[in-house]
Amino acid sequence: MAEQHKDQEFVEYLVKGIVNHPDDVKVERTVDEMGVLLTLHVNPEDMGYVIGRQGQTARSIRTLLKIVGAKSNARVNLKIYEPEGSRKSMEARGERAPRAEAAPAEPDTSVLDDLKI
Repeated sequence: MAEQHKDQEFVEYLVKGIVNHPDDVKVERTVDEMGVLLTLHVNPEDMGYVIGRQGQTARSIRTLLKIVGAKSNARVNLKIYEPEGSRKSMEARGERAPRAEAAPAEPDTSVLDDLKI
């Protein structure tokens, strides 16, 4: 197995603690002139746990990762890999994700009956 760096180990450790399928967590590390890029792969069912409400969890992971990178004077960025066919990538192309159709609810008229209008 390739040598793991502290930033890569940190992301794996952190994400494995919040997902339901920790064995599916994989982090790829690439280095270029812009710095270090970590690409996170998770089970599609765990995507919501990693991103969080309005991206708050992903933003927090990125903030912590910048601190880890700063200790080694490296610019570290995190990319969360989104597989083809996921809901977000469909919306980016202008398609709508299939949703379950709910039956229209019957109006509750008991309140009006109590008013005796």
